[in-house]
Amino acid sequence: MSRIAVLVPGKIHERVLTRLKESFDVVEANPSTLDAEAAGKIRGVAVSGTFDSAAIDSLPKVELISSFGVGYDGVDAKHAATKGIIVTNTPDVLNDEVADTAIGLLLNAVRELPRAENWLRAGNWKPGQNYPLSRFSLKGRHVGIYGLGRIGQEIAKRLEPFKVKISYHTRTRHATAPYGYHPSLKDLAEAVDTLISIVPKTQQTHKTINADILSALGPDGVFINVGRGWTVDEEALAAALKAGTIGAAGLDVFYNEPNVPASLLDLPNAVLLPHLASGSVPTRNAMADLVVDNLVEWFGKGRPLTPVPETPAKG
Repeated sequence: MSRIAVLVPGKIHERVLTRLKESFDVVEANPSTLDAEAAGKIRGVAVSGTFDSAAIDSLPKVELISSFGVGYDGVDAKHAATKGIIVTNTPDVLNDEVADTAIGLLLNAVRELPRAENWLRAGNWKPGQNYPLSRFSLKGRHVGIYGLGRIGQEIAKRLEPFKVKISYHTRTRHATAPYGYHPSLKDLAEAVDTLISIVPKTQQTHKTINADILSALGPDGVFINVGRGWTVDEEALAAALKAGTIGAAGLDVFYNEPNVPASLLDLPNAVLLPHLASGSVPTRNAMADLVVDNLVEWFGKGRPLTPVPETPAKG
């Protein structure tokens, strides 16, 4: 008896492939290259990246698309829902790692730790010659979190021991959140001196971190982004950092990855990481397992584990 066919349309974590092959007939191909007979056999998809409406339409029998990552903006989940197709993602298993990275970026941006290490490695630490005192400190800061979802809440919990003041902005106020709420991003930026962005890629979040918001943050302001580069007007951010409109930034994500603007690369007050917030072996393995487990649960028990909000089936 043949096994259920699952399509892997591009590069994906090797653990996903290894585990899928234990339970499914894995087809590694671009859906556009499949003939009608092959496409008609595909019932599941495991994807890391883009899977658009055309790809969805090319697979008449597909039931579930399992996306690697908490962000699933590359998958047309709304279109899938109109066809009764379930889309899943990998939330929660990466919350801690991303939250830890946000705190690391904040400390590095405020205390200039990467610059200090490079200064030492370059042989500059000599008798009577010390690295300059950092301009900023985390002590006494007021941190604003733009997006108080699962990861945003984990970031807030990690900030509490640092004895900073914490506020946030989301579309809807959290009734139980013990932090100050601001009804708009501009209000939040005006109130705080540190802004951490952890919002998803939506039409509503496009370039919301703009010159106006950065100006409101102020010359002692620090901006951290572990959400999506889509959220930031990078030209405005580079200009603000260069002019001293804000003091520093720490970025793990960029607008057009993996292309990082030279205007940011050239800045000494920007800490830049190659989108690695969830990039540890244990976390990526857990994400890979959840991709596979969603498919196994659906085809074995008729339920997805972590369906996205747009999906027609609930876990």
